[in-house]
Amino acid sequence: MSPIKLFEPFDIRGLRLKNRIVVSPMGTYSAENGDLVPFHFTHYGLHAMGGASLVMLEQTFITKAGRVTNGDLGLWSDAQMERMAELVGHMKSFGAKTGIQISSGGRKVGQQRAHHGNGPLTDRDFAAGDEPLYPAGPSAIPLSDGWLTPKAMSKGEIDGMRDAFVAAARRALLAGFDLIEIHMAHGYLLQNFLSPLANQRDDEYGGSIENRMRFPLEVVHAIRAVVPQSMPLLARISATDWIDGGWTIEDSVILSAALKDAGVDLIDCSSGGNMRTGATNSSLARGPGYQVPFSARIRAEAGIATSAVGMIRTPDYAEQILQDGKADLIFLGRQVLFNPFWARHAAQSFGLDANFADWPEQYGWWLEKWARSLRSNKEDPLGAENFAGFEEQLGMR
Repeated sequence: MSPIKLFEPFDIRGLRLKNRIVVSPMGTYSAENGDLVPFHFTHYGLHAMGGASLVMLEQTFITKAGRVTNGDLGLWSDAQMERMAELVGHMKSFGAKTGIQISSGGRKVGQQRAHHGNGPLTDRDFAAGDEPLYPAGPSAIPLSDGWLTPKAMSKGEIDGMRDAFVAAARRALLAGFDLIEIHMAHGYLLQNFLSPLANQRDDEYGGSIENRMRFPLEVVHAIRAVVPQSMPLLARISATDWIDGGWTIEDSVILSAALKDAGVDLIDCSSGGNMRTGATNSSLARGPGYQVPFSARIRAEAGIATSAVGMIRTPDYAEQILQDGKADLIFLGRQVLFNPFWARHAAQSFGLDANFADWPEQYGWWLEKWARSLRSNKEDPLGAENFAGFEEQLGMR
């Protein structure tokens, strides 16, 4: 067998990742007025300890008014940088590189926290203390029936939003993040400009695909101009809307080539978001690797590095995606919520780090003794048998 690619380093601009495993940005909806709370330090510290090369901070908003929910993180103020820097240092102390996904909510602004319903805010939410939030987008087209109609943005408001992206990127740089991902997916503002389902403007920002790409590309150029050339930029895109008349994978190949020219280094290939409920394509029947073909096609046709995401559960499958040249990185979401130590267990499933030498010292010393004991006591049904079946119990086989 070829060397295990999942645990090969990956170089992206001036950053070296120790393996190909990334903790994907996942909303937790736990912020207070946009600020970090103790939960975030526990949550992200655990994932940094888990062995992935890179831990991405959840969608973080560039303006207070552009939050999707009242529980979203923000980086719209210099006052937020100190706590962000503390969190970055906390994650890096466990050996992980750190990234942040910056975004504006577009026509999804005014949504409930996911675990409170994931629909538009209601009187019950306001009675519980949530603030009203008002959407804006390229056109005055609501997401669906019952959702607020967004304000169609003026040219001046578009310019102001571009500047807000740049200001948030500067703050992310000062807070110590290793890379920035620009959110262009899942029905939020930049995807609103890309998709003909949300963008029906008749000026230079609407109509042709070149015009619909204009604002997202302006954001990339502006951010690339203020961050170091050594800092990687990523873009998360929805490779398709999954809706007739919407954005397509063919459009995504064109966009990805343009993003590469503008200074983006890797395309994080997701999909959906312009449906009635949820952040992504939650109403679809999904199976393992259902988005991997998007990563493979963009990588091949646009000539840019990509990441694969979406129901990638087992180390063997993740490895096969890389060996087949369908992606450069594997982004894991719910699988690492279920098992934050997925990366460390994956290494052992391939016969790497059998003695727990790469684990945090406070764990590895004990676990190495535990493993030796289990291996030596073959007759103990609660020892060797469980050790042998550990991967299966965790859904890794």
